[in-house]
Amino acid sequence: MAARAVAELPAGAEIPSESSWNHPGWRVAIASSFACMAGFGSILIYSFGAFIKPLTAEFGWSRQTISTAFACASFTLGICSPGLGFLLDRYGPRRVILPSIVLFALAFASLSMLENSLVQLFCTFVLIGAIGNATAQLGYTRAVSTWFSTRRGTALAVLLTGSSVGMVAVPILSQRLLANVGWRMSYAILGALPLLIAFPIAAFFVRERKEDSPQQLAISAPSFSAPKSRAFWILLATLFLGAMSTTGVITQLSALLTDRGIKASEAGYAVAAAGAASFAGRLVTGWLLDRFFAPRVGMVLLFITATGLYLLTTAQTLPAAILASFLIGFSMGGEADVTPYVLARYFGLRSLGLLYGWAWTAFAIAAALGSVLLGRAFDRSGTYSDLLLLFALATFIAGLLMLAMPQYPENVYVAGSKRP
Repeated sequence: MAARAVAELPAGAEIPSESSWNHPGWRVAIASSFACMAGFGSILIYSFGAFIKPLTAEFGWSRQTISTAFACASFTLGICSPGLGFLLDRYGPRRVILPSIVLFALAFASLSMLENSLVQLFCTFVLIGAIGNATAQLGYTRAVSTWFSTRRGTALAVLLTGSSVGMVAVPILSQRLLANVGWRMSYAILGALPLLIAFPIAAFFVRERKEDSPQQLAISAPSFSAPKSRAFWILLATLFLGAMSTTGVITQLSALLTDRGIKASEAGYAVAAAGAASFAGRLVTGWLLDRFFAPRVGMVLLFITATGLYLLTTAQTLPAAILASFLIGFSMGGEADVTPYVLARYFGLRSLGLLYGWAWTAFAIAAALGSVLLGRAFDRSGTYSDLLLLFALATFIAGLLMLAMPQYPENVYVAGSKRP
């Protein structure tokens, strides 16, 4: 019934205020959140670190080699995200999301049949990267954004909390599966989750607001094109520096902590702490974005990230690791809110999928680079600490870049809406 209510709003009908939970967009945001929980952003990224040591033990591959597989997925994701964004803008979310969920699930589960073949490993991760982002927030952001104007920041935060819950649950689930059923069956079980959770939710509940609605949000083209705007390139630069420094660290965090004598089960809890913090960071940031200038919010979050990375360089105990992970997770979660919100506020919704796709290109390339650099640093020196210091500095610089962001343009607001 909820899906029909979202899909079949009568023409000219009065839609409840965005401040009311009866507003149909909240159902779309909540459903999208649950679907993201079992998508690429949770299943691949937050289980990856747990499989590094089992794959090394099974096949004798170095950490740099295994990290290169993640880089394959990230680079392919970066290349394909603008195309996925274009398809989302042109055909709507469900026609892109549903087949992508099926392909992602099958590809991830196929890792359970992995042999001692780097070609097989890399090709599987390339396929996962090609369609993975349609199962993550890129796939759902446009649908959610079309329902909101004054509460868009909070709505995007609700959407993104799904991957935060996944960030908490997946590392713990991965470690327990590995301990009880081995790495092959673990891949198979994790691969089944998108089909069991994300597919039915996306099929029944995720809808875009109809463009002929009398209250349709502003989707007119902005007064300046994105490639010519300072705001767009600053955003890409901060994304690149932040993603290189944080996403690579998250993929290696479990291995990093166990190297320092922390038990594997405890390392899983440290990664989960980052996920719990990410959940809180997204909700807090969503609330702030609806009330304050988004680039300043982003600047503070990047400074928090830099602090967490600095603390991680010397974290030798579980409490220290949890504190560092909490700060990194909180700010990572908030930054995930900032990017689609800033794109919508500066450039409108007409090409939001495409622009968000290009933002993901910068993010993915940086994440791949960060993961490979960390793996290489460990293989050469046996430690991550020196590179973590450089990452902390890079993230601090990214925060300073946010000071150069211009004010919002005038013509992408809904007439009469309040401006934070």
